[in-house]
Amino acid sequence: MANVSPAFGSLIPTQKKQALEGNYLNFTDGTNDFAQQYLPEIYEAEVERYGNRTLSGFLRMVGAEMPMTSDQVVWSEQNRLHISYENVIATNAGAVGAKVSTLTIPVGGAGATLIQNVVSPGSTIVVMNPATGAELNCYVVASGATPGSALGAGVLTVAPYSQEALDGTGAGAAEIDLVTGGPALKIFVYGSEYGKGTGDANRISVTPSFTQYSNSPIIIKDKYAINGSDTAQIGWVEVATESGQGGFLWYLKAESETRLRFEDYLEMSMVEGELKSGTSTTTAKGTEGLFAAVKSRGNVLVDFTAATGLAQFDSILKNLDTQGAIEENMLFLNRETSLDFDDMLATVGQQGGTGIYQGGSSYGVFENSEEMALNLGFSGFRRGSYDFYKTDWKYLNDASTRGGVADAGIEGVLVPAGTSTVYDQILGTNIRRPFLHVRYRASQADDRRMKNWITGSVGGAATSDLDAMEVHFLSERCLVTQAANNFVLFTD
Repeated sequence: MANVSPAFGSLIPTQKKQALEGNYLNFTDGTNDFAQQYLPEIYEAEVERYGNRTLSGFLRMVGAEMPMTSDQVVWSEQNRLHISYENVIATNAGAVGAKVSTLTIPVGGAGATLIQNVVSPGSTIVVMNPATGAELNCYVVASGATPGSALGAGVLTVAPYSQEALDGTGAGAAEIDLVTGGPALKIFVYGSEYGKGTGDANRISVTPSFTQYSNSPIIIKDKYAINGSDTAQIGWVEVATESGQGGFLWYLKAESETRLRFEDYLEMSMVEGELKSGTSTTTAKGTEGLFAAVKSRGNVLVDFTAATGLAQFDSILKNLDTQGAIEENMLFLNRETSLDFDDMLATVGQQGGTGIYQGGSSYGVFENSEEMALNLGFSGFRRGSYDFYKTDWKYLNDASTRGGVADAGIEGVLVPAGTSTVYDQILGTNIRRPFLHVRYRASQADDRRMKNWITGSVGGAATSDLDAMEVHFLSERCLVTQAANNFVLFTD
């Protein structure tokens, strides 16, 4: 009793909840203090110190979701129309100045990697030296692709239209000497030439081919559980959720956050997914996500910076010209790269500009509505014959994912807008699909796009004797990245 103050017998209870001089206990033993006799001051409202924490929305903005019934989705993409070969090796058995030379095309492989010689005798070709820019027009005298030819399958016998290219009298770098040990060359067919009254028995029929790609869905799961006893301890918290709803929640607030996190996983899995390959010992098969598809079949730009931004960006345009040349494209960037783009555009604008800001911003992909584009965080500019819409990608900025790291690997991605035409193996027809779209498993009996169910014996469930409530989430899906040659991945 020595530690009680005021002294025993001097405490006077009051009829109301009032903090008065004579009705409190003062603990002075060193482990407690005056303030602990009062109930803590609790703020009911939850502090949103991270703002909107959700990361999904990227695929909803640029793609679509469609059901599928199989374990695999298969699609075909067209190949190039014209005939060309790279890494061609020239050999000349005679002295410099010989009338003919031989070109060896690297042929072989199987399936999608199969390379065949389909250059016919009588074709006219351009031979180019990528290292010097020199070129030479030649006439194909014979081809190993012709049935019964004594030449190897990938060998062409060619005669230059300009003999100076072989006899050493050409003009320096403009000369291509088709001799043994020369550089790797590129050739392409630009036509043919035949004499009067000749037939075309040796003409090779070229059958168009296509490249086939596939991807498999993965099953994504998550669960939230709470036991029956804890559900009785109701603690109300006022929240404003990422979905825009506000109000009071008790123990189901954690379930709400589990759902939000799972919805993010649905998109993050489609972006980051990778197929099992090589000597990996994992039993998981994986799935091809956006980053893996662009690294494998698309274009990668390393170290984009404001200092050399315009030159680097123009290199992107030149590369897009060699691919599908999709006119409208969207840029999803992290903060650093977005600022580099802003600095690049500002520099061009200060110099008077040569086309980036001329004519103002463009919002064609958003029905030319500036308000619609800006509501989504996009700003548009035009360079050459291309329109670009730039926005920050929160996924690349969030500290819990790729943000907050000096060398995060991925700095942004360029995604073509619109749709592409592909042949659907299931439907047997040509169909139009967004370049990026998600396929999820579904049938009349079960829709696995986003399943949600409750088990246990708490919270309204009556499925087992488990004294708890378990909220389950499941989805089965994969991403289809069509025409990845039109995508550009920005890396550090």
